[in-house]
Amino acid sequence: MVEGGDRSDAQPAKPPSQAVIETVADAEGIESVDLAPPQYEPLHAVIDPAALDELFAERSNGATRPGGTVSFPFCGYHVTVGYDGTVTLEESTDLAD
Repeated sequence: MVEGGDRSDAQPAKPPSQAVIETVADAEGIESVDLAPPQYEPLHAVIDPAALDELFAERSNGATRPGGTVSFPFCGYHVTVGYDGTVTLEESTDLAD
């Protein structure tokens, strides 16, 4: 992780998409409701929030997922979401982000 990055340990019941919004808003020093267009791109512009939530949801038999992460660019950050509800941000060095 790049020094100065932000990290949030989300509660297991919190959907990953909401944890991403809250973590990025916190890094930006704003309320999560203010992380909105036109100043900020919407999460659904880079990843399907429902698919992100389902990726780490309990299986139909109630079993938890064994592990994994997913990463994507969002609002100038490289976002990594872990199976355990963690959201890690690294400032993007890519000019396209």
